[in-house]
This record gives sequence, C-alpha cells and structure tokens, in this order.
Amino acid sequence: MARRPQELLYLLTRAERLAVRRVQSVLDELDCSVEAWRVLDLLSDGQGHNMTALADHAFLPAPSLTKLMDQLVDQNLVYRRVDPADRRRVLAHLTPRGKQRWQLLAREVRADWQDLEDLPAGEELDVLLTELAEALEGRLTTGSARVTTGRVGKAVGRAR
Repeated sequence: MARRPQELLYLLTRAERLAVRRVQSVLDELDCSVEAWRVLDLLSDGQGHNMTALADHAFLPAPSLTKLMDQLVDQNLVYRRVDPADRRRVLAHLTPRGKQRWQLLAREVRADWQDLEDLPAGEELDVLLTELAEALEGRLTTGSARVTTGRVGKAVGRAR
C-alpha cells in the first residue's frame, strides 16, 4: 500500500478514471453511459431495486438518477412499480428489452476487459479493494476509531 494517504488516493483515482474511460469507450459505441450501464447491471439480478439503491450503485445524486430513470423508461429498458412490501416506495425492474440490452452491454464490456482478467493479483485486488471500501465506510473497525462516510446524519472523520 502507498505510504501516504495522498499517494493511495492518487493511485485509486488514476485507476478508476482509466477504468471508466475504457468502459465508456466500449459503451459509447453502443450509445450508453456508464451510469446507465451501472443501473442496468444492478437491475439485471431480477429482484427490483429502489431508487436509493440505484443512486448508490450508479454514484448519482437523486435528481440525476430520476432523469436517467425517465430516459431508461422512455427507451423501454426499465419499468417502475410500487413496492408491494412498502407502498411508499417504488421498485425498478428491467423490461425484456432491457435484459437484452444489458446482456449485450455486459458481453461487450467483458470482451474488452478480457486481457485484464489475467492480472496476477486479480482476485486478491478485488478482496483488497472491497476491504478498503468497507473500512472507509466504517464497516470495519480498527482499535477504538471508526471512519464514517460523511452522509447526512453521520459524523465525518473519526468517531470515538
């Protein structure tokens, strides 16, 4: 791991931007944004998801997600229904056309990333990044200090 937080942050930011740029180049050919791809990816599990989960998965603020969801509904890729368990919430699902679109996008992105699957520490990197994200979200504790996300209602920084 990098010695200083700014070095680690630089490496993570560089890798993330290069990865997004690479995925976006594939998605551009298919007229899809990275955010739409992320939404379709989450919905591909067939379970239906609420807007909060979709916003978190796509890294979008609520108003931007609403606009994106309206576009996906207009394209007949997604539909929204009231959650039968909690009628105050709305769940989004893929339409049959949305499933086909997601399968095409997933196939093309996987094909483009095939050369990266042979990285020596691929699985280990996945585990390490997951642990880092969980630690930064405050799920893992170290000693008596806990790092939190800074979302509304939570303290920012280290809590004692």
